[in-house]
Amino acid sequence: MAEFRRSRLEKNKEESITRKTVFLGVVTVLFFILVVAFGLPLLVKFSIFLGNAKKQDGEGKTDRVLPPLAPRLMIPFEATNSARIVVFGLAEAGVDVELLKNDVALEKMVVPEDGEFTFEMVDLSEGENEFSAIATTEKGGSSNLSEVLRVIFDNKAPELEMLNPSEEKLTVDYDDFDIIGRSESGVSVTINGRVAMVDDGGNFKIKMQLQSGKNSFEVVARDLAGNETRKTIEITYDI
Repeated sequence: MAEFRRSRLEKNKEESITRKTVFLGVVTVLFFILVVAFGLPLLVKFSIFLGNAKKQDGEGKTDRVLPPLAPRLMIPFEATNSARIVVFGLAEAGVDVELLKNDVALEKMVVPEDGEFTFEMVDLSEGENEFSAIATTEKGGSSNLSEVLRVIFDNKAPELEMLNPSEEKLTVDYDDFDIIGRSESGVSVTINGRVAMVDDGGNFKIKMQLQSGKNSFEVVARDLAGNETRKTIEITYDI
């Protein structure tokens, strides 16, 4: 009796496995049929959808406009004795460039095709002036601020004091003579075209070889802005 039951259980188990195998086979065949019948068209449609999405995304990227590059200003000097200057620059063609002085907007212009722009007759304030520029477009927004350039407006002649000789005319009995004077820090001093060394305090000294008789010397102190002060001295070498 026990053996009959065991045999019956094994037979039922085998039948269950067979049914599962048949069922999986049928499902596999149906899945394959569905993929063949409907899967490929769906895959094609999905591929088209992805392609359109990518195209639209690419078109969106094409339409996006990057901000313009920052302009570049050019001023060929650091100081001037002129109350007005010309400011040159380079930028992308077609952008609007606005010039600023001490962070205050002065003028705006459209950059021509060659990329070069010029602001004429720009007024300077006494002392230091800081110039910068910014480029803008309707779609791309604004650029970064350009590099700041500094220009000093100074129309005052430098001081010039003669210490040796202290008078305009002098007679000596030796041929080596030290011309000594004082001006301002940062100036250049020439004596008859020869450059004298100037220290941080504006003091200068240069040795000159005198010729017999009268020797005339022109002392010129010139600052960075181009202002000059001139003095003429006469030294007579009496042998």
